[in-house]
Amino acid sequence: MALDGIVTRAIVRELQSIVGGRINKIHQPSQSDIVIQLRGAGSGRRLLLSANPTYPRVQFTEESFPNPQEAPMFCMLLRKYCEGGTIESVTQAGLERIIHIEVRQRDEMGDVSLKRLVIELMGRHSNIILLDPATQVQLDGIHHVTPAISSYRVVMPGFTYTEPPAQDKIDPLDSSKEQFLAAFKNAVEEGNAAHSGWLVAAYSGFSPLIAEEIYWRAFGISKPGAAGAEQTVDADKLWNAFSELTGEAREHQYAPMIGDNAKGKSVFSAVRLSLIQENRKEFDSISACMEEYFGEKALRDTVKQKTSDLLRFLQNERNKNVKKISNLEKDLAEAEDAEQYRIRGELLLSSLHSIKKGDPSVELVNYYDENQAVETIPLDPLLTPSENAQRYFKKYNKFKNSLAVIDEQMNKTRSEIRYLDELLQQLSYATMNDVDEIREELIQQGYLRDRSKKGKKKKKQDKPTLHVYTSSEGIEIYVGKNNLQNEYVTNRLGSPNDTWLHTKDIPGSHVLIRSQTFGDATLNEAAQLAAYFSQAKSSSSVPVDCTLIRYVRKPNGAKPGFVIYDHQRTLFITPDEQLIKNLPSTVKK
Repeated sequence: MALDGIVTRAIVRELQSIVGGRINKIHQPSQSDIVIQLRGAGSGRRLLLSANPTYPRVQFTEESFPNPQEAPMFCMLLRKYCEGGTIESVTQAGLERIIHIEVRQRDEMGDVSLKRLVIELMGRHSNIILLDPATQVQLDGIHHVTPAISSYRVVMPGFTYTEPPAQDKIDPLDSSKEQFLAAFKNAVEEGNAAHSGWLVAAYSGFSPLIAEEIYWRAFGISKPGAAGAEQTVDADKLWNAFSELTGEAREHQYAPMIGDNAKGKSVFSAVRLSLIQENRKEFDSISACMEEYFGEKALRDTVKQKTSDLLRFLQNERNKNVKKISNLEKDLAEAEDAEQYRIRGELLLSSLHSIKKGDPSVELVNYYDENQAVETIPLDPLLTPSENAQRYFKKYNKFKNSLAVIDEQMNKTRSEIRYLDELLQQLSYATMNDVDEIREELIQQGYLRDRSKKGKKKKKQDKPTLHVYTSSEGIEIYVGKNNLQNEYVTNRLGSPNDTWLHTKDIPGSHVLIRSQTFGDATLNEAAQLAAYFSQAKSSSSVPVDCTLIRYVRKPNGAKPGFVIYDHQRTLFITPDEQLIKNLPSTVKK
């Protein structure tokens, strides 16, 4: 990752298109993210402000985000002071990772007020702060920093805003050759000139990636003096490379791109990177670049946080059921010996005359055995011979009856494990909306308690979220990513002659091709979706069954999402992630 001052500069440049635009709606889909719907300049676009400690960013987004039923307090505050307002300006604080968005709004009294949104993209210290620019008093921040946490700056309502500590570095966009050579001379004296790190220490807004790029442009490698020969570093060549790169940033000549560095780690940049050779991908805008780079990572991170309690609960439930299966197998092994108790009872009844009360055991010929072997039968000395025989018959009847119960319990427990495996699999690729639907399903099934406020009626979801992909032939393919969606797609959305797909004997999504006429390309892409959104995502030659909806049915009393089907044919698919990503997709609600 390389969200540095130059990337921030590119973002601010791109956001000039929204100056003069109006803020239509504001949502806070997670504890770190704000989504602003714009009208006018930047019409119809969504702006994402993220203070995520791992993936902080500001960008235009095409992603869909859930809108919580109850808006957090910070979101309510932004709606009060910014919704309906006009964006006056978007600026950067020097070359720091700090963006200021000025919003002018007319309040309910008709008075015009100016507010400033400060977005600090500082890794784990990232924040979004709303303040009054006239007084510098903070109205609130998305993350509070109390006096107990920091004595330098407090982020809480009513406190004066204090900028993050200044680093007193040189502005690279305003640096002369003399300043550069002086800084280089210091690096030589300290023995650091062979490595690009001194550029990061000397100049504001530079990430290690940008510093390495300067060395690469100058020498074709990122560490020309790795053996310690600082004199091999040509200062003039280094200045030329430095001047070239900073000139691109100064003149806003951006070339957003993603690629793998020398260590194989994926990185992104707002300017052209010569050092990136592998998996290079270029973009028309910095927003599109960051959407590609951060989108899936940030979603998975946010979903992981939101589902930690669900994952723990489901894993515990699964472990309980696995243990239950083990105990049932032990009971089954014991119950399968029931026949020997009947035989012992029969042998005792036929030999009552030769047994005395008080005998601890008796040896009798087992005439049920073809070898007529002598068997030692343990007895209870306190019981009569007849009572001992009856004791064995009771054991026989008990275990005989338990066989049917054990078999039923084992089937139910295996079904439970299969259901929990499906839910765990669904959580692995769930979106925020999908997680809410999985949680709702668990409440409906009695696994979780409904903790919504009493007396507050929940909005009934008649139709769940629907994930729709478009095949290369223009055919719509529906993918259920949880059981509520699977049930809707299969039982309500599909027509009898629509084609239905699912991985064979593997937990996964229900996939529906909503057309009776399509080619092999659509069928293959639907099978790819079924294999990719399944437990066998990382496998090869995944068996995928396809049949018509008319041959798919849900057994009475079955768990959500469970169906049986026939008349199927099986395709063998190796999931192709790039193919899935290239398929146009949308979310319908």
